[in-house]
Amino acid sequence: VQLQASGGGLVQAGGSLRLSCVCSRCILSTFSGSDMAWYRQAPGKERELVASINTNGITKYGDAAKGRFTISRNNAKKTVNLQMNSLKPEDTSVYYCNAETTFNGVVSWGKGTLVTVSS
Repeated sequence: VQLQASGGGLVQAGGSLRLSCVCSRCILSTFSGSDMAWYRQAPGKERELVASINTNGITKYGDAAKGRFTISRNNAKKTVNLQMNSLKPEDTSVYYCNAETTFNGVVSWGKGTLVTVSS
């Protein structure tokens, strides 16, 4: 499983960004059989869960993301997206895509994409 994240950038507070993560070099059944998630890590802080979506489409959100972010997946495109609205300066972080293949528990991480929110 190779994960490629994109969509980060610089945005003003109150703005929106959409992050995408594509599972390249993985077959459709591997992606559809994986729980997917976005994590983030700000300088000097621990990595934290932003949002997750399991193989059945059930979503969970970290407290910071509730009501502002939406995670979705498109199994046919082997993609998981994170729509981020009403961004705040404290959302500034490197965002990482994560996959856990349910049949063998293998966890994969993509390279992060930097989101910077200016005040």
